[in-house]
Amino acid sequence: MKLFELIDGLNYEVVRGNTNVEVKDIKNDSRKVTEGDLFFCISGAVSDGHKYAEDVISKGASVLIVEKNIEVNIPESVAVIKVDNSRYAMGYISSKYYGEPSKKLTVIGITGTKGKTTTTYMIREMLEASGTKTGLIGTIEILDGKDIIPAKNTTPESIVLHKTLKDMVDNGVKAVVMEVSSQGLMLDRVAGVDFDYGIFTNLSKDHIGPNEHKTFEEYMMWKSKLFTMCKTGIFNCDDKFFDNMTESATCKTLTYGMNKEADYKADDVRLYNQDGVLGIEYTLNGKKNADIIVDLPGEFSVHNSLAAIAIADLLGVPMEDIKLILKGIKVRGRVEMIPISDDFTIMIDYAHNAMALESLLTALKAYNPKRLVTLFGCGGNRSKDRRYEMGEVSGKLSDFTVITSDNPRDEEPLDIINDIKIGIGKTDGEYIEIPDRKEAIRYAILNGKKGDVIVLAGKGHEDYQEIKGVKHHMDERDLIKEILEEEDVTKICGYNNRYFA
Repeated sequence: MKLFELIDGLNYEVVRGNTNVEVKDIKNDSRKVTEGDLFFCISGAVSDGHKYAEDVISKGASVLIVEKNIEVNIPESVAVIKVDNSRYAMGYISSKYYGEPSKKLTVIGITGTKGKTTTTYMIREMLEASGTKTGLIGTIEILDGKDIIPAKNTTPESIVLHKTLKDMVDNGVKAVVMEVSSQGLMLDRVAGVDFDYGIFTNLSKDHIGPNEHKTFEEYMMWKSKLFTMCKTGIFNCDDKFFDNMTESATCKTLTYGMNKEADYKADDVRLYNQDGVLGIEYTLNGKKNADIIVDLPGEFSVHNSLAAIAIADLLGVPMEDIKLILKGIKVRGRVEMIPISDDFTIMIDYAHNAMALESLLTALKAYNPKRLVTLFGCGGNRSKDRRYEMGEVSGKLSDFTVITSDNPRDEEPLDIINDIKIGIGKTDGEYIEIPDRKEAIRYAILNGKKGDVIVLAGKGHEDYQEIKGVKHHMDERDLIKEILEEEDVTKICGYNNRYFA
């Protein structure tokens, strides 16, 4: 493909060479550059791609995309194109190189602090049920219509993203639903993506720090960028930052919620607990009217399902299909029920910071469990504040806490546990410490009582435990299965294994 075709419509300056040069491939990793490649010089947080200009030229790169002046000897055969922002240019050029795949798909982007993952799966299942082959890009995995690919970032780098979208088109995918992180928006990972729909779930303080966003206002600003990129925005009008998120939107606006006259509104919300499964029921009013049951607990499940219903309705999914999907919805590691007892509830959730844990436990307390039991640990090589805060949250909201190990990384598990105990020590909460996570889960199961809700928090969809730089396989579902095989299950309160049967 000719360079002039790739940069058509982009604001650029030709520093050297000409735009008639042939581009064999596009790369942003200098180690992978070969003869005839276009290389993006990206100014990253860790390294600056401009420093590798001489190296990639020696490997045969035919084009350099730069945002700074480079002081190296450049052959006449190499084109150097200067742009305002190399990251934006990478997204724009990647889209062109792969044939603008997002324009051949119905693209649904979801942004917000919480609820992105669950909502993406709800939408995908609804569209699939109606016969629309649908891809998914998110925190857990990428589903490209052929393969299941473990995710490295919530929103992949643009050069990977557009290649993935092309693969989806080649695999017969017609729609894609993707999580759009604030980092993805700030770093132009979604540059060049033609979004048909954008969804705003909610906003709270997260991802604020030296390596992420400097302030909450900055975080909010980048989140709102999605609604300058999509054709239709669907907003949670119950969220206190609804006005902030919509004020700069350039898209058509639709709303969902419980407390205002939303386009998709949930009335008469009711909680239910049947055979160890917690869920919610409500009456849908507005653009659609129906009685809805969601097999996931909490008010956040109302909002997540409303967002999914709005998209499904706009894309013509029959209400019967929508209701059927929500009644049986399961999302790996997101309030994922593991039904091994009719008497108590056990679930796996990714809540790995104080904010997420508080939101989850508050939602579960509304079901009035006999006891709310929380099992969790904290990651090593991370802020100690998270440990203190999670310990305090669990101590305040749980009736009993099982403190265990998460991903200790380079730290000693007992040191992390001791930090958690400092937080829980600020409360009157009862706890036990069992460093081995499998043994901790065994204790929680064997001591489960009728009416209990047991939360295994922190690992969620993860299937490993990282210790001293090595990731060891550890899936909590496997651990539960092993425990059931090793124990006399008649001793487990209300044992009824529907999950592993």
